[in-house]
Amino acid sequence: MTRKRRDLDAERRDLTAAAERLLAGTPLRSASGKLTSSELITESGLRRDVVYGEHKDLVDDFKARVKAQDATPSSIARISDENRALRNANDALKKQLAEEHETTKTLTKIVAELSLEVHQAREELAALRQVTHIGTQSPHDRLPGT
Repeated sequence: MTRKRRDLDAERRDLTAAAERLLAGTPLRSASGKLTSSELITESGLRRDVVYGEHKDLVDDFKARVKAQDATPSSIARISDENRALRNANDALKKQLAEEHETTKTLTKIVAELSLEVHQAREELAALRQVTHIGTQSPHDRLPGT
């Protein structure tokens, strides 16, 4: 049984490409996109023993570049800033919506009360129309000779 011969140049290209993708904030295999050695290995698709065995220099180079970049890719920082701004806007909208709900509750109560008052006023008016008024005849309404 023969083992497949490793292509060290291809491994180095894979590791270098993985480092570039992570630093650019465009990972293909890494779930988090964090700038760590573990994420570099995941992104490269190579085994840990292979990376630390023959390509430790590339891992060290990646760590140095990360340190120089403050450990956060600019694209991830931009997305984080956008996320923070959207969360703040969302919180403001939630607060505004809660205030509008309170206003709606108050207005609903006022409408119900006014509706009841209008109904009562109409009933009172209807009752007044049914009352016969005595002694309110005008002089023209009197019979002659009385």
